[in-house]
Amino acid sequence: MEKGFGAELQDEKLHPAKKKVLQSMQDHWEGLTLFVDNPQVPMDNNQSERTLRIAALCRKNYYGSGSEWSGKLAVWMFSIVATLKKHGINPRKWLRAYLQACAEAGGKAPEDVDKWLPWNLSVQQKKDMAQQPDEQGEASEQQE
Repeated sequence: MEKGFGAELQDEKLHPAKKKVLQSMQDHWEGLTLFVDNPQVPMDNNQSERTLRIAALCRKNYYGSGSEWSGKLAVWMFSIVATLKKHGINPRKWLRAYLQACAEAGGKAPEDVDKWLPWNLSVQQKKDMAQQPDEQGEASEQQE
């Protein structure tokens, strides 16, 4: 395929639109074929698009963010929820525990915020906040 479009690009009578497409393929060939030698790289970005879909749907349903701060809050929350889910943690359980810790700290963030990062949770915390098998299936079904 690479040889084929290389040869076609040599044709002086090539339509400009076709030349533009073939030139783009030539310029991006390494990235377009990265998955061939690296099976861990997906052929498409469907998983990424499915992950972002929920945020786009929410934005549509909320008619945009009414202010800059609410838009930032939405971004932070989507990021937190996605990170927790990737680590098998139920976002509601984690958020409930985190907000309880904030209340116990006088309405402020706990002094050691790092201990709330999913990769720093204790084994018991991970167990207490783990997503149930049906929650994990539900989450993956929603993403498809």
